[in-house]
Amino acid sequence: MTAYQIDWVDAFCDVPFGGNGCAVVHDAGDLSADVCMKFVQETSLVECTFLEPSLNADFKVRYFLASKEIPFAGHPTIATVMSLLHRDKLQSDTLTLETGAGVVHVEIDTAFDRPRIIMTQIAPVFGAELDVAMIAKIGNISPQDIIAPPQVVSTGLPFTIVILRDHDVLRSLRLDHALLDKYLDAGAKLNLMEPFWATLEGASEIGDTFSRLLLKQPGPVEDPFTGSATGALASYLWSRDLIEDRNFIAEQGHWLGRPGMAQVQVLGPQKAISGVRVAGSAHVLMSGTLYL
Repeated sequence: MTAYQIDWVDAFCDVPFGGNGCAVVHDAGDLSADVCMKFVQETSLVECTFLEPSLNADFKVRYFLASKEIPFAGHPTIATVMSLLHRDKLQSDTLTLETGAGVVHVEIDTAFDRPRIIMTQIAPVFGAELDVAMIAKIGNISPQDIIAPPQVVSTGLPFTIVILRDHDVLRSLRLDHALLDKYLDAGAKLNLMEPFWATLEGASEIGDTFSRLLLKQPGPVEDPFTGSATGALASYLWSRDLIEDRNFIAEQGHWLGRPGMAQVQVLGPQKAISGVRVAGSAHVLMSGTLYL
């Protein structure tokens, strides 16, 4: 039996039970993919991270869903860095993480009571525009409820960005799981994730966007906060002149009782985006030992 140190961290929030939870497993380089997925299943979380040494960065991070490994994820990155802070494993306020999507640069702002973690996601890759009617059917909404062409965008993990008319449409979303399965099967080679549905209105007075990520079953029905999709959303909005300011507040999770917030900054001009800074805080909810 081997013991592994773990932290359960709520990311993109500054209070317990907000944002999105992630379990961070330290010194986990000897764990197989099958064991990692079983651990995610055991937690009932959307994602967990597994840390190991890196030759190319300060740490290597592996990201797992209950069903597969993915190259990158946003809220688990925030959670991982907060866990490293919690365990005094960082030597400075900057670090690098080796991920399946490349090396991610992270800064830690300690000017406030709670550290703010700033990750710079890679330059966006803009993929195909998808059929409006097909995407609308997946969400059981009208094509007229989608106000811009749905497009696949990745800043480390590809999502189809879907901009909706208003909060009423966002709230009315109901997945057609048969159509969703076909959509995901068609995009499997790209590691395409579920559509990311967003509005150009915050959930609170400070927000500029409000989004939802409804998930494939079995497992959690909805992701409380999706940092990787937030980077893709920011790139999409800035490239299409749908936001006036490259700096904005993204919100998600409020209707789940887990409000989350990220401060977002798109880097570079609209036609040559070089990266996206996505920042948020986190709360270490509990720490312990995993025995395998």
